[in-house]
Amino acid sequence: MATSRSHWPVRAAIGVTVALLLTLTSTALAFASSGAKGPLLRISKDPFTNSSSQHKTQVEPDTFSFGSTIVSVFQSGRFFDGGSSDIGWATSTDNGATWKNGFLPGTTPYSTPAGPYARVSDPSVAFDAKHGVWITSFLGLTNGSAVDVDVSRSTDGGLTWSNPIPVNNTGVFNDKNWSACDDTASSKFYGNCYTEFDNVNQNDLEQMSTSTDGGSTWGATQTPSGSPHGLGGQPLAQPNGHVIVPFLGLNGTISAFTSTNGGKSWGAAVTISSQTDHPVAGSMRTEPLPSAEIDGAGTVYVAWQDCRFENGCSANDIVYSTSSNGTSWSAVQRVPADAVGSGVDHFIPGIAVDKSTSGSSAHIALTYYYFPVANCSSNCMLDVGYISSTNGGSTWSASKQLAGPMNPTWLANTNQGRMVGDYISTSIASNGNAYPVFAVAKKNRGTKFNEAMYTFKGGLPVTGGTNVSTAPVVFTGHTPALLRHTAY
Repeated sequence: MATSRSHWPVRAAIGVTVALLLTLTSTALAFASSGAKGPLLRISKDPFTNSSSQHKTQVEPDTFSFGSTIVSVFQSGRFFDGGSSDIGWATSTDNGATWKNGFLPGTTPYSTPAGPYARVSDPSVAFDAKHGVWITSFLGLTNGSAVDVDVSRSTDGGLTWSNPIPVNNTGVFNDKNWSACDDTASSKFYGNCYTEFDNVNQNDLEQMSTSTDGGSTWGATQTPSGSPHGLGGQPLAQPNGHVIVPFLGLNGTISAFTSTNGGKSWGAAVTISSQTDHPVAGSMRTEPLPSAEIDGAGTVYVAWQDCRFENGCSANDIVYSTSSNGTSWSAVQRVPADAVGSGVDHFIPGIAVDKSTSGSSAHIALTYYYFPVANCSSNCMLDVGYISSTNGGSTWSASKQLAGPMNPTWLANTNQGRMVGDYISTSIASNGNAYPVFAVAKKNRGTKFNEAMYTFKGGLPVTGGTNVSTAPVVFTGHTPALLRHTAY
């Protein structure tokens, strides 16, 4: 199911919309569940009314937690051919008990105040402990093929945000940005923040930029040694200050590059693994973008959708690899959410690792979407699943259904398929519970969608079990997948 990038010649007129700030209380929804019945909590909904994008739709969340604060950011009001009306945020300062939400200022005609961009996309969120700043990075879409990388800053715990600050606004088509900060006080580069993106005009050339002042200014763009090409890189800072950036390569690989000098230069990419995935049914928009997290000792976990364990590439599992240095990586392991050969298709993972744990005691939480029947066609029904481990992935809990079933026609429609997001996210808070954020859709209300951002009320426990993650046994009979370009 090939997809391709498309450019759109749009410049919207400047207008005003009202940003929202409200405290949310529990909203219980009845969803079928296997192993865990519990209420979902809606943490945001799309308030926009512009006729140029689809309402009500919210997609593609990222999350980050630090102390008792959890921040999620996501697209709101998705356009068919790329981008959204604004970037929404939802913040809890009490370990997920209560949430406030709103929308970034100064971005598009629909934000308050209005901003210079026609649309915005691809939000990610990080925290800079040295400077006490939350940072949301995103793409700003202008005329034709110009797509800027910007950040918005919050100095009050993720409750109010600044107007956009440029990371790269050189007039090229940038894509798939991601930001992270070095939050280890003993690190030589404590307080450095790193943003990854790729230059589409140069065949998805991987790029990096570094900030040393809490995201107020950003350094010149750096290209890793060897000029690797790919997208979806996620920087991770180890306790020693080294930075590892796993990404999806153009050549059917999951790869990574590193910096050992605080982002002054970046080394050559190494291959983590070859990659191939089963084309997801239901006209779903998916890509095997990596989801990456790091434990307290600096071990990096990288997860993605992959069909290597399934005979004939008949379905996707979520698989992962680990590394302590970014250059040598473990054999690929399968997350045992369902049995091999079950026919269940798993995709779009969001992995979390508790940074207060490490090694054989590392706590891992993984949220993902799935179709119970991989070869469904017009009868596909989408679910959200969850699984966890308390011993670094040696064994896993039983999987749980968090939400669904959802008809894919209830999801935002794009020129690359029905959309919940090119990625989702899970974070483990200081109370030890996991807080996934994901798009949940209910039946359309006439011509209007009903797709919003949800988490699980009170969080989810991170538990272990006897569900063993098996060593790799790779079936043959299929070839590595080539990258299906997924733009903003």
